[in-house]
Amino acid sequence: MAKFDFPIFYILRAVQAIFAIIVLGLAGHAIDELNTSGADEVNFMVFNGVWTFFIVVPYFILAPIFVPVLAHRYALAAVDGVTMIFWFAGFIALAVSIGDFNDYLECSDYSWCQGLQAAAAFGAFNWVLFLVTTVLNTLAAVRRDPGPSAQPPTASVP
Repeated sequence: MAKFDFPIFYILRAVQAIFAIIVLGLAGHAIDELNTSGADEVNFMVFNGVWTFFIVVPYFILAPIFVPVLAHRYALAAVDGVTMIFWFAGFIALAVSIGDFNDYLECSDYSWCQGLQAAAAFGAFNWVLFLVTTVLNTLAAVRRDPGPSAQPPTASVP
């Protein structure tokens, strides 16, 4: 990444982590209130929160520093792209299933239903953030000079 990309990427990653925790809490609250394992859409949003907060954000922050081999430019773009697709699928599926909840219950009377509405909204915001970071990472991967770089010395056998 270029020098000017450093602050914006860390700010975006911090906001992504915060939104993931919010979605994780809201979806978990709905599962707890329903006293079940939850609908598949709600479970997928829990997965998105866990995936983003515990795997993706630490990978983007720690891998380039401690294990640069794992932080290949195409790998960074691919992880961002897959996570963007996860958030898109999750918030769309949750928003559609909330429409099903409204057919049976009045959503204004139940905090878990309002929580799911908020989880869908924060999921949409997180999808937009991952869309931005995917585009930025993909542009950085494509524009980077593919020429040979300094290679470590190889061991020669006499």
